[in-house]
Amino acid sequence: MSEQPKDNRAPEETAAQSEYAQTAAEGEAFQGAGQTAEAQEEGQAADYEAVVRLVKENEELKDRALRLAAETENLRRRAARDVQDAKSYAIANFARDMLQVADNLDRALAAVPAEAREGGDAGLKALIEGVELTGRAMLSALERHGVKKLDPQGERFDPNFHQAMFEVPDPSVPAGTVVQVVQTGYGIGERVLRPAMVGVAKGGPKQPANGTEAAAEADKPEAKAEKDA
Repeated sequence: MSEQPKDNRAPEETAAQSEYAQTAAEGEAFQGAGQTAEAQEEGQAADYEAVVRLVKENEELKDRALRLAAETENLRRRAARDVQDAKSYAIANFARDMLQVADNLDRALAAVPAEAREGGDAGLKALIEGVELTGRAMLSALERHGVKKLDPQGERFDPNFHQAMFEVPDPSVPAGTVVQVVQTGYGIGERVLRPAMVGVAKGGPKQPANGTEAAAEADKPEAKAEKDA
């Protein structure tokens, strides 16, 4: 029988090799743990960046949704207002044409001499009454559709509703007061269908613009002092 080779290395050499092998194994284990921790940190950083990106995208989508909702609400309100305006002012052109017919009826009545009105001609009286009735019926129909008469006699002149044709010297009334209406005006809703043609007074005391300015003037210290005096 052949004998197995014996390990002739010294005990010191064998111990040194064992210690080296153990140290190498521990170093590899430490290096592996370090690489694992680094990989975990990189993964956490990537996850954080992904979360930040998702939050930013969510905020952008939320802002876009709010803007779209606001635009949709504005569009809805605008459409509702347009529908309301269409209902209120759809007959504006037609009503304006009808006012010309009413003016012609008034001119026809004004052309009838006073003597003829007071005469005993029954046919002429019936004709005049028929024309007057037609004019009133036309204006009543227009009023039912939102057309209203503007009669600014004695009111302050307002260029938004009145058209000044001439000035009348009259120091007894505040300047800018309507003292004569040449042609009646008409409005529809909050709009002017036809401005009233008027004569405006001049030469009188200055008229305050509105009650607010008059109240503000009365609240001034000078005005209060004069009032108390």
